Amino acid sequence: MPVVAIHPYIRLLKAGFRQQSAYRLAAFGGLVANLTFGFLKVAMLFATVRAGGGTVQGYDIGSMSAYIWISQGLLGSINLSGRIDLADRIRTGDVAVDFLRPLDVQLATIVTEVGRALFALIPRGLPSVAIGALTVGMTMPTTPGPYLLGAVSLVTGITISFATVYLVAIAGFWLIETRGLQILYMVLSGFFAGLFVPISLFPTWLLIVAEATPFPSMMMYPIDILTGRVTGWASAGLFLVQLGWLAAMLLVGRLLTLAGRRKLEVQGG
Repeated sequence: MPVVAIHPYIRLLKAGFRQQSAYRLAAFGGLVANLTFGFLKVAMLFATVRAGGGTVQGYDIGSMSAYIWISQGLLGSINLSGRIDLADRIRTGDVAVDFLRPLDVQLATIVTEVGRALFALIPRGLPSVAIGALTVGMTMPTTPGPYLLGAVSLVTGITISFATVYLVAIAGFWLIETRGLQILYMVLSGFFAGLFVPISLFPTWLLIVAEATPFPSMMMYPIDILTGRVTGWASAGLFLVQLGWLAAMLLVGRLLTLAGRRKLEVQGG
């Protein structure tokens, strides 16, 4: 894609970032919620580690704390709710105006949402991790490699989440009302992404099911890379899996967008 074509999407990314910065009180409320549920997870998962003799599937108290606080910190940035504004625009028919603009609807939607998500890391993500580290403590890598790859993996995971939620929204061309799909997405994504417990604690059959979905690539894999739970080629392998899911979600979204646009035009939109 030529540089000239990329420039509008960079501006949309910045616009999404600035737009989210207007909701500072909501961000504070989100931080309070992150901390509240973070300490609840500490109580439950620390008890699990202690009951397991000090380690559970390779997690000790320090690494479990790192998982807890980073996962809580990502809550405001990774879309596990299944909802974006595009769903309402499709339901009301306003999406017809979006198709008239000289921008790709899919990319414009995802880039704007990613911009909002990146801002959320500042008032919700970083403070959650910092407060967790100061009050409970956590074990983190001492070399820069996991942080560098982890940062890229994190942005990729955020993008995957919105590329996947885009599929839920675009289904509105055929379903009109997508709230049922949003609820189903919310239930599955939080569980399989590793929001409640690390997916490595799942039974083998359930772990296989989780890894056959894009959800671990949104949250669990970035956390594994950032915390140094996986290193070297293993971490590179997880990142490649993320890239594969991102490409797949973008491709499916592209095909559904084209089909949805044809349906809108046939209906007179």
